[in-house]
Amino acid sequence: ALALKYRPKSFDELIGQEVVANTLTHALDSNRLGHAYLFSGLRGSGKTSSARIFAKALLCQKGISAHPCEICPNCVMANENRHMDIIEMDAASHRKIDDIRELIEQTKYSPSSARFKVFIIDEVHMLTKEAFNALLKTLEEPPEYVKFILATTDPLKLPATVLSRTQHFRFHSIAKASVVKHLEFILNKEGIEFEERALEVLARSGGGSLRDTLTLLDQAIIYSHQKLTHKVIVDMLGLLDPAKVDEIFAIINSRDKNNLLQLLNELQNYDIKDGLVLELGCGTGSMTELMAAKGYDMIGIDCAQEMLNIAYDKKEKSGYDILYLNQDMREFELYGTVRAVISVCDSVNYLLMDEDLIECFKLVNNYLDPKGIFFFDFNT
Repeated sequence: ALALKYRPKSFDELIGQEVVANTLTHALDSNRLGHAYLFSGLRGSGKTSSARIFAKALLCQKGISAHPCEICPNCVMANENRHMDIIEMDAASHRKIDDIRELIEQTKYSPSSARFKVFIIDEVHMLTKEAFNALLKTLEEPPEYVKFILATTDPLKLPATVLSRTQHFRFHSIAKASVVKHLEFILNKEGIEFEERALEVLARSGGGSLRDTLTLLDQAIIYSHQKLTHKVIVDMLGLLDPAKVDEIFAIINSRDKNNLLQLLNELQNYDIKDGLVLELGCGTGSMTELMAAKGYDMIGIDCAQEMLNIAYDKKEKSGYDILYLNQDMREFELYGTVRAVISVCDSVNYLLMDEDLIECFKLVNNYLDPKGIFFFDFNT
């Protein structure tokens, strides 16, 4: 699997987490080390990889450094995930108080060959309340040779008593541009032909998770017979080809009911969900510019409370009315008589159109998303 083959071995190889990598690098080089760390963030964003890199940096025989030697026995064993003093525990399957008691018992014994004994607890939010309580004292005052690295995708489920005892590092979703660049690097090393547009679709489908994206890339290489084209990726993922954008708008704008019904029947063949209807992205400015370039009379309004004031201002000047959607898009408020709205999945944008088109959009909405919201987003 590509995700395992190209797993980062140093902070320099960590993709899209520059803030975390720089902070941990400075901590290691200046020997300002805490006793417990918490890594939180999206799955596949580099939490466990960073924990292993950090553990290896602590144990290198050449000394504590952000750039371990990679050749000493400690580094070699750490890279092969077989070091006796790096203990990994999956809290999803070892979540009970007895599992934590066993872990605490291990902290009482000195490292077998290294300067520290490092405990990496993955999915730590899965521990039971009793297990957390048993861990607290050791987490607050561990032996000087013990380091804890906790990893979780849901830090809000952790007790405040645990959060207060750890240095918290937040791993963000990896930017699309960084993912695409990494995919290009991998495919060039693997000698596989590709189109950049195909990689952009894969990066968006991965949702900011590098591991998810690489899993899709593995599948795409097999499906495409080692030649990744835009059409092949779109077909594999069951997405609507972005080339259909002009056709969709032209049909809706022409108010041609027969062509609209034909379009709706065609759209039923696609697996459309989570806003992945067209090329995804976000940004009101570029979206508005694109729509203006296409000749459509629309107003783009960004999602934020202060932007509502701009919306009201635009309404006064243009006569357009406003539909305000909250962030989860399950509730809404009406301001005036709504004419139409096209919404983007994560940050809700607005496009308001002529009153006559609202019924057309309602028809399309029912086919595109069970929430009844028509997703369009054009920024790359």
